[in-house]
Amino acid sequence: MREARFIKKNVEKWNQYQHEETKDPDEMADRFITLLDDLSYAKTFYPKSKVTRWINGIAASIYQSIYQNKKQNFSRIIRFWKYELPLLFRRYHKVFLFTFLLFVSFVFIGIVSSATDPDYARQYFNHHVQAGYYDQTIASIQKGDPFGVYKDNNPFSMFVTIAFNNIGVAFKTVIFGVLFGIGTILFMWSNGLMLGCFQYIFFSQGLGWQSVLVIWIHGTIEISSIVIASCAGIILGTGWLFPGTYTRKQSFLRGAKDAVKICISLIPFFIIAAFFESYVTHLMSNTFERNSVDIGLPVPFSIMILVGSFILILWYFVLYPLRLHNAGFELKDGKIIKDGAIYET
Repeated sequence: MREARFIKKNVEKWNQYQHEETKDPDEMADRFITLLDDLSYAKTFYPKSKVTRWINGIAASIYQSIYQNKKQNFSRIIRFWKYELPLLFRRYHKVFLFTFLLFVSFVFIGIVSSATDPDYARQYFNHHVQAGYYDQTIASIQKGDPFGVYKDNNPFSMFVTIAFNNIGVAFKTVIFGVLFGIGTILFMWSNGLMLGCFQYIFFSQGLGWQSVLVIWIHGTIEISSIVIASCAGIILGTGWLFPGTYTRKQSFLRGAKDAVKICISLIPFFIIAAFFESYVTHLMSNTFERNSVDIGLPVPFSIMILVGSFILILWYFVLYPLRLHNAGFELKDGKIIKDGAIYET
């Protein structure tokens, strides 16, 4: 093909690519691929032509835009975790405190009910968890394998199942908050009673300390995340009830947006908890299994994970947001503000 014909066939397209920018990443990629084809053809047949340099310049400009978008997307992720989410959660610290205290009270009710009525824990697990679960747990304790429930021949399958289950529970906890927070409180009631009854079983059998070292390897992050998800559910529900200076619709949409952000941010934490439960908890359980021939873990290792997990949750969701707030940072309409001015990250 002669150069003049090649130019006439494509010049309109090149002018459009050069002068009409697009923000659509798919269209930008299509343009870049098309230009690479044209550039390859031009370099083969018209290597010293000005049109070859022109096409190369347009392609380089689009490449730079693609690279810039990728860089901005990565920066956006860093910005979310470093500033946006902590500042967002700082706004709801009072709701979080209320949710935490309410959940602890439900756990306490489960413990007291089990201690008062010896048959309460059995009935609760039979009706709300799995028939025969209580008796199976007692039988495992009596035969010297108190934490056998955490053993699985396929840890990866266990990891995937636990992660999906916990993430599903968290999303349900948030979504049912739309019922003025009542649905979320019911989920908290169920989980709190279950935790209280479950812990009482081991303390009543003289295995309280051991259960803490085993169960809370994954439970520290898992239970904390459930409480934070409950906080998000309460945020969603109170948007209807307490609109403040907003219309009820605006308040609800604002609360829904914040609740979803908080809930999605918990996914990595649930994955970490599922990993611990599938690959680490069962190793620690071997330490306390009578006549176990499988490898166990030293107690200091369990304590290190427990303390590290607690510090992670406390620092990221409580102390770090307070630190940002005290440094003059705040979140307004999705923008990070420092000392009254927009903070560029």
